Amino acid sequence: MPEQQGETDELFEVKTQFYIGNYQSAINEAQKLKLNNPVLKLERDVFVYRAYIALKKYGVVINEIHGASPQELQPLKQLAEYFSQPSKRESIVLKLDQQVSGNLDVNNYVFLLVAASIYYNESSYETALKVLHQSDHLECRALMLQTQLRMDRLDLARKELKTMQDIDDDAILTQLASAWVNLATGGEKLQEAYYTFQELADKNAPTALLLNGQATCCIGQSKYEEAESALQDALEKDSNNTDTLVNLVVLSQLSSKTPEVCNRYLSQLIDSAPEHPFVIEFQNKERDFDLLAKQYALPA
Repeated sequence: MPEQQGETDELFEVKTQFYIGNYQSAINEAQKLKLNNPVLKLERDVFVYRAYIALKKYGVVINEIHGASPQELQPLKQLAEYFSQPSKRESIVLKLDQQVSGNLDVNNYVFLLVAASIYYNESSYETALKVLHQSDHLECRALMLQTQLRMDRLDLARKELKTMQDIDDDAILTQLASAWVNLATGGEKLQEAYYTFQELADKNAPTALLLNGQATCCIGQSKYEEAESALQDALEKDSNNTDTLVNLVVLSQLSSKTPEVCNRYLSQLIDSAPEHPFVIEFQNKERDFDLLAKQYALPA
């Protein structure tokens, strides 16, 4: 599916809402559209199903995408099954390995994004990059940049940002990528990142994604009250947003909140995202501490 660029892009508002994390609005905007172009209709459906996946409404995607659905939609069913059926993840990844090693259609950016997202979730970052580097699609470049930041390769992320700026400097994805790089750089760049998130929120809507970006900048600058305000706003918009809960746990520790406050957010996080890396790491540390405590406990 070729990208629709500039003022002629009838999906501009759908894409914008999706990229800033306003997933229900993306679905609503998509449903308002009256499209005649079959390519645009297909791309609209791609964003709608991706929005449902982001909202964890996996059943909608699994039930509506079937064998007769367009080839471009099939990977989205695979992604929904991956997230909703943990017991099947190993077999899904094995199947994905075969697909990636076979005759890959690099023009099907949806498959590339899905494959890379699964590998990213599996912490197979190098494999994710190998999949993504075959495409110049802006979303593939953005996910490459995120993956490089996750690997602590800020040098590579900066180069990728330059590539994105060369492709489309004004795109929301490029603006977000610039903020992510500035956030990772830290120091004076934190304020630049904050202004980018703020500008996108002012132009569109203050979503949980943008508010978390602002809060992270504030935490990095030790502006804890401002960070808490942004995170409480984000919590009102989505009480189960994992980034919000992780940031609230961290902020509670940094701002010397009572243990009850921190534990409350941590319990919410464990309930809503038991497989989140932060939760797994915390539980591992907790087990290590309990083991050491037993070893050094005084005999009764």
